[in-house]
Order: sequence, then C-alpha cells, then structure tokens
Amino acid sequence: MDLTSGNPLWPALDGLPHTYTPLEHDTSADVVVIGGGITGALVADALVKAGVDTIVLDKRDVGRGSTCASTALLQYELDVPLTELRERRGSTHANRAYRATRRAIDDIAALVATLPDPVGFRRRQSLYLVSRERDVEVHRREFAARRQIGLDVAWLERNDLQRCFGIDRPAAILSEDAAEVNAFALAHALLAGAAARGLRVFTRTQVERVDAKAAGVAIHLSEGRIVSARHVVFATGYETREFVGVGPARLVSTFAIASAPGAVPLPWRESGALIWERADPYLYLRTTPDDRVIIGGEDEDFRDPAHRDALIPAKTECLTKRYRELFPDASIDVTHAWTGTFGETDDGLPYIGAHPDWPSCSFALGYGGNGIVFSMLAAELVRDATLGRVNPLAELFRFGR
Repeated sequence: MDLTSGNPLWPALDGLPHTYTPLEHDTSADVVVIGGGITGALVADALVKAGVDTIVLDKRDVGRGSTCASTALLQYELDVPLTELRERRGSTHANRAYRATRRAIDDIAALVATLPDPVGFRRRQSLYLVSRERDVEVHRREFAARRQIGLDVAWLERNDLQRCFGIDRPAAILSEDAAEVNAFALAHALLAGAAARGLRVFTRTQVERVDAKAAGVAIHLSEGRIVSARHVVFATGYETREFVGVGPARLVSTFAIASAPGAVPLPWRESGALIWERADPYLYLRTTPDDRVIIGGEDEDFRDPAHRDALIPAKTECLTKRYRELFPDASIDVTHAWTGTFGETDDGLPYIGAHPDWPSCSFALGYGGNGIVFSMLAAELVRDATLGRVNPLAELFRFGR
C-alpha cells in the first residue's frame, strides 16, 4: 500500500541518514522484525539489548512508510478520552492504559538520552482545547478523571488561554507530560545503534509470504529467498492486513502541513506546547527546533491512495484556515504538505501480542493518534514475551479483548 505522499517534512530535512542493502541470500535468526519504521526500530532495539539475534526486513528504505509522515506528537492522551474508555473497558483497564502511556513518554526520553543525537526530542506541555461552550462540562469531567489517577494536569479558562498561548477558546486541559520528536531520525538512530551491536537490517527486501507454525516461521521473500526464524514480529502498521487479511482497525487518511522556519507566534513560542483540538475533524499542532509550525488533522475515511492524494491542496487550505482561526494575527508560509494513512481502533488502544491464528508470531500494531508511544510499549511487551517474561500490560492490548 502507498502509505504516504506529498512532501513530508522529515526526509526533506534529514535525507537518508543510514542506508542498508537488500537481502540476497537465505538466512536465519532467532527473531525477524518485519518493518523498519519507528515501531520496528524500537522493537529491534529492545530485542538486541536483551541479547536476541534479530533481523529487520523492510520493503522500503528505513522510515519511508508511515514514519516519515508522522507529526510525532508524544502524548499519553488516547483518541478515546479517559472518561469514555472507562465506560468501554472499565475503570481499572482504562486507568492502567493512561498510566502506561504516560510512563512510555519517560521511557522514550530515557532511550533518547542514550543516543549520540537528540533526534529532535523535547519535553513539552500538551494543551487539550475545548472547542465549544457546550463541551466545557464534558472536559471538566475528563480533567477530574485525569487528576484522580495522578496525572499532572491544570484547568485553564478562556483568559488563561489568551494570556499564555494567544488562543481564544472556552477552556482547555493543560498536561505537563508530553513531548515531541523527529520519528524519522529516531528510527534511523535506533537501527544504526542496534546494527553496531549485531542487528542485521535489510531494506528494499519484499516479504511475499509468511508460513507460521508452532515450531518456527519461514519468511518467503521475492526471488525465492527464505528467512527462517524462531519468532516473527509484525511491525507493519496499517499494511498488516496484506499479510493477515482484514485488520482490526479502520483506515483513515490524515493530512499535515509545515511552515518555513521562524513562524511560531508569541506567546505560543515561549512554551512550544503541543495543541490538540478534539473537534470533528481533529486538529493538532506542534513546533520544531527551528520554529516551524506543523499542523495536522482534517482526517477522513480512507478510500484509496489516489483519492487521498488528490485532496492535499484542499486539505492544505483547510488546515491553513483553521490555524489562522486559532492565531488570527499570525502568518504562515506553507513549505511542506503531505498525507498519510493510519488506523483507528474502537477503544483507541493498540493491538500488541500474539494472535490465535498466527503461531510463533507477535504483532506490534500501534494504531491511533499516538502510535509512537504505543510502539514504545510494544517494544517492552514483545521483548518480555520473547524472553518468556509475564508483563501485566499484555492483557490491556491483546487481540480479542
């Protein structure tokens, strides 16, 4: 599937930091990770650090699928608010999910601190905007639920928003625990570091078929080559349905634009807070180290790549208009516009772990708006399962939940 098109920002800034060769012979490993995006990179890094002989296969170059289209806001908030998730999954599961995603941001920070390059990682506040007066009480309940489980949040009234961020909205929830990163650069840095410790990475290597049995897995590549493994991890995101049939997520097209450097208006520039407006359709914003503005959203159901791609000009205009509604006095010179495909689950949670129809396989499917945070959790869960450890979070994200 063509996951991304247009002119994504991250590859334009970074080029291709590391390149790898195709696999041209049969081989084997303890674990094969299919997918060299941010999810596959996090999983492979965790496995190699645990001493597991690991191979990564990707049909593209590293990070050239969904990863290069990610706006890379790192938030613990799910697409489904805590109050709604409690109704769907029960308070115990919902609370644990929110605490787990909150902790995952700290885990990403600790991981980035070990890398030679900061890969654009910065701690940030996160601003969850109330769009309409009639939604204020719903958001107050969400604020109370978050405080109840120990999350560091504050309630902002309209005058607070105007003074601190230059935004005119009825209210907002301000969270202290968020971050941002360059996911494309992070994936490259993780795989390069793991390769120095023995990871084998092969790009432009097409997987045609996976034969999974309890005794092990045979991965059939194009041109007849075979990779044998004790275990396989599918870190193939929204393309997983190509291997296993209908996926557990609804596919959605999303759109994003980025400005020229130096465009962040005051007073927003002083905090650089992530901004998320859970309107219909969504809107989310962040800044970059060189003071670009990144704006994303205007999601709609995915039909096909051609239809999605044809919408880029109109969606660029919509995103620009919505930005100017938030910041009427700010100007924006759009230098990059792109689109991508992602998946949404009914409860806003990822699918991580074993599948009853696929022996000797694990799935790391970070569906949702905060997929990188889910991918960090997937790295932990897949590593523990591979080493035979019981992880209490596995129940939260299992298939058939």
